[in-house]
This record gives sequence, structure tokens and C-alpha cells, in this order.
Amino acid sequence: MAEIVIVGAGPAGISAAELLQAHGYHPILLDEGRQAGGQGYRCPSPGLELDMAALMGSEAGKYAGLHARFAALRPHIDYRPGSLVWGIEDKLLHIVQAGVARTLRFDVLILATGAMDRIVPLPGWTLPGVYTLGGAQVALKDQGCFIGRRVAFLGSSPLLALAASQYRRLGAEIAVIADTTPFARKLAALPGLLNSPRSLLRGLAYLGDAMRAGVPVLHGVRPVAVEGDGHVEALVLRDAQGRERRFACDAVALGYGLKPETQLAELAGAQLLYDERFRLWLPKTDIDGRAAPGLYLAGDGATIGGADAAEASGALAAHAVLADLRQSRPAAEAGGLRRRVTRLRAFQAGLARAFAWPVAQIRALPDDVPLCRCENVSVGEIRLAMAQELGPVEVNRVKAMTRCGMGRCQGRVCGPALQEIVAGERAIAGADAGRLRAQAPVKPIALATAAADAP
Repeated sequence: MAEIVIVGAGPAGISAAELLQAHGYHPILLDEGRQAGGQGYRCPSPGLELDMAALMGSEAGKYAGLHARFAALRPHIDYRPGSLVWGIEDKLLHIVQAGVARTLRFDVLILATGAMDRIVPLPGWTLPGVYTLGGAQVALKDQGCFIGRRVAFLGSSPLLALAASQYRRLGAEIAVIADTTPFARKLAALPGLLNSPRSLLRGLAYLGDAMRAGVPVLHGVRPVAVEGDGHVEALVLRDAQGRERRFACDAVALGYGLKPETQLAELAGAQLLYDERFRLWLPKTDIDGRAAPGLYLAGDGATIGGADAAEASGALAAHAVLADLRQSRPAAEAGGLRRRVTRLRAFQAGLARAFAWPVAQIRALPDDVPLCRCENVSVGEIRLAMAQELGPVEVNRVKAMTRCGMGRCQGRVCGPALQEIVAGERAIAGADAGRLRAQAPVKPIALATAAADAP
């Protein structure tokens, strides 16, 4: 029987494992986290009493349902929490588990690696107290703590209102929800958002709750700076009317939407294509998630679609595996899953218009703003390198000359903004600026990691 490995134990990975197990397989499910659920349905740390029903709000039923399904599934699969996959070559995964390096062979690989925040730097963004939006949610869901007592939420993402709602629900004070996309652009994107009326209404409810609670909700802002002496003290921005406004706070959560975690897919042989709608390099797959022979992608690690689309695409990937292994005929339910994934991803394309990636804002960043915080490379250093005679015109050459993207995150944080700066300096399309190529290890591993005696 084929050895099937699934990387990622969020909604997509769990759904894929369920279907495969139901057809007689015993898949290996590798989870970088300590508990299944992924980012959206993350469990609190063991022993922490946190009211997840209150925190999840209208999504509490889905949260409980996913974890109940996994509890029933776990005895019938090979679940390996705390397993970081840091490299892939041929049919071999390189893993670190409990500080020990291991290898794992596979015949079929399903990558359900999820997504991470897209970040736009601004003056002061490296001050203690500035977090990614996802980091702010991890602190709350995993540890039951706030990133600050008075938090400002800044960026261009529907998740700003969600995270602010979760913080306010559990007692934090919200200084402001500041969105860089003008309100008129959101209205223009409304037809695409009707692909998921429930999601649209839920997002409007979050905003309505914030406004009724007296939280300032601003659209079309231009960030000026995060201010503070050794820690965050205020967020300064210009509102849609051009007025400078200062919001006292002790923490800032930044989020400009999500980007798929595509590094492992690239190492496994997936082709990446530039998508102008999202201004991202995304893996090429068919509707069922096939990316290469024996390689399947599901969930937000393939294309941003949200938790519901992730569940459906995980099941689709499993159906594709079964069909390719000649273990089943194309299932009737696959057609419904395809239609659901297509509709929900169309909704996400609408969100990309309603919550735009701020290209002009990035290209106008002051020279002294740190772009790559890992290697402490400023925006000005990028521009200076590109201005030299025969200077680089592609992101990997810029990386080689400046070290931007060579740090711990391997460009996962600074890469999207670097691409826009390179494109802007050379007046070229985003696709022509290139992308930072994936390299192992895709995430940091300790030099002291011990090798296991056997794969």
C-alpha cells in the first residue's frame, strides 16, 4: 500500500486524512504544532482554561466540530505533532521532531501548509509591541494573553475586525481599527463578496460591533509611524481626509492579508505562477490540487480561501489521491466540493479587491525604514544597491548584494514588500521583479539538532 504523508493538521489536512482513512489507508499526519487545528482553530495550551466558545463567537460550532472529528480520527492514523518539515528532496522529507533530525520516505505527499501574514513595514515597526496580526491571535488563543492592554489594529485585511473583536470580547481596549483601503473600493468589490454571503455578513457584524462599542474604524488611512521610546506608545496615521491623527496604544497588530506558505511545495516540484489579483506567486494546480506526480496541495497553502475552502480542498486532494491510486472512481461528492472551492476562492478574490495590497504605500516608504529586520537592511540600502551601475534588477540578485531575505525567516516576511520596491525602482511589472526562491531549511533549525540513528 502506498505511503501517504500529509503535512499540516489544520482543516485541510484533517479533512484529507479523514477521507483517506475511510478508504482503508493509514496516512501519516505531520503537524508542526503541538495540537491539531491549524491557526484558525488553534487549541489553547494544555492546562490553560480559556473560554474558546466566547473567543470563537459565531465560529464556535465549527471549532468544536473540527476538534471532535479529529479526536475520533486520531487513533486510526499516524499523527506526529511537533514535527517541522524543513526540506524535501525526491521522495524524502527532512524533519525535526523533539530536537532530533529524521527523514521520512513517501509515495504520495499532500501539503496543507497554511498561510502567514503579509506585512508592510513602516517607521517604528521594529519597536517592541508591534506584532503581526497572526501573532496577536496566537498569543490570545495559545497563551490566553493580550499583546497589550490598548491595542491598535492596522493594515488591509478582513481579519483586522475579527481579531479586534476577539480581543475586545475578552476584555482588551481597542485603540483603533485602521484600514489602508478606501471605503469606496470596498463597495466596488461587493459583487465578488456575494459569493459567500455568510462570510460577508459575519465581517460586517464584526465592524458593526466595534463601531457600536465606540471603537474608531477608519478606511483609506496612510500609516505615518509607530511611536515610542523603547516600546510602543502610539500609532500615527493620516485619515482619508488627510488629517494626521495619533492613537495612544501599547501594542500594534499589523496585517495586510495572507500569503500561502509555498516553500515546501516549490521544493517538492510545484510550479509557481504570478497572480496579479493577489500580487503573489502561487502554486499551479488543477482544481483537485494536483501539482506534480504524487504531489497534492490543499488549503491556504495552495490558494487563500479560508477555513471552509480549506476543508473542501483537503477532501478534494484526498479524492484525487484515491483516483490516481485507482482506489476509487471519481466520487459524486467531488463535483460539489469543486463548486464550493471555486465559489469560496472567488470570494477571496473579491476580498483582495476590497482589502488591497498597498503597492503605492510600499514604494513610497522612507529610506530609513528597515525592510529586512532579520538582517537589518533598510529600504534605502535596497535602492542604493539597485542604483549602482549594473545594479540588480531582480529580487534574488538584490538579496545576494544586500542580504535582504537571508535571515531567519528566509524572506517570508520581507519578500512581498521587497518585490514591490524592486518593481517600483525599475518601473517593471511585479512578475518581472521575480520571487525569492525557496531553499532548505525553509524554517530555522538548531545547528545542534541531533540526527536519528535511522530514518
